[in-house]
Amino acid sequence: MRRVDGLDHLTSPAEGSVVTIGFFDGVHLGHRAVLDRTVARARERGLPSTAITFDRHPREVLTPGSEPRLLSTVEGKARLIAARGIDQLLVLPFTADLAAWEPDRFVHEVLVTALRARHVVVGANFTFGHRARGDAASLVAAGPTNGFAAEAVDLVFLDGRRVSSSSVRDALAAGDLAWPARALDRRFAVEGTVVGGAGRGHGLGYPTANLETSPRLLLPAKGIYAGRARTDGVDAGAAISVGTNPTFGSEPLHVEAFLLDFDGDLRGRRLEIEFWARLRDEETFPSAEALVEAMGEDVARAREVLARG
Repeated sequence: MRRVDGLDHLTSPAEGSVVTIGFFDGVHLGHRAVLDRTVARARERGLPSTAITFDRHPREVLTPGSEPRLLSTVEGKARLIAARGIDQLLVLPFTADLAAWEPDRFVHEVLVTALRARHVVVGANFTFGHRARGDAASLVAAGPTNGFAAEAVDLVFLDGRRVSSSSVRDALAAGDLAWPARALDRRFAVEGTVVGGAGRGHGLGYPTANLETSPRLLLPAKGIYAGRARTDGVDAGAAISVGTNPTFGSEPLHVEAFLLDFDGDLRGRRLEIEFWARLRDEETFPSAEALVEAMGEDVARAREVLARG
């Protein structure tokens, strides 16, 4: 999949294209239904497919401070979209100027002029343009005079519960990993760069990889988790802490992982932490010795979870 950042770097497809638009945070089952329909329509017409997304959540610009923490970075989202078979990802910077565009301008400048859209696929709850004045119905209505057909894909429900990015965020904030795994059709994971920490883990016998993540990313609720840690050449089970190390005072919320049966230095490397099960709440212990005992129990329970698969 080709990634293009901004309209200035885009080459208009001479033959036209099939286009979808969305923020696609987490690329959950609802997003996948839209992306898969886009790929199918492109193959039917023998045209390339393009997904349009944005470099930040619109609320970061429209109502600063109210934007949600995200389920994926732009890079992670791009990998998930590429896995659906999309040919090209167009990442638009979401600016105050873009937010002020009326729906007609977005249709003309992006869909018609830049992408020469012949077919457009969106989710049923899609909105666009200044003050969200455009929606799926208006896009369908605008199609015939602009040289494209448009369709809306129904929302996805599991056991009566709507699949949405916000529902996944709510579950993770409550420490629930089951709903995210169903809605995303994969275990929730975060990625970041391994950085140096205080070094306490090594002194306690459990050296951890400390993950520096994007401030835009959502972390699961504070607690201890079992999961896996992955980077190039490494795929190891892990006991994972999401918290502030309250036994030693208070630190910014962060992720650190003790990799099982691994001995090596990961500093400076990109690492993905995949969450399998929540083991317990974060606790403040009366002594380092009590913490070490709890960490030993956490590692044993993490091994049990991972052994079950």
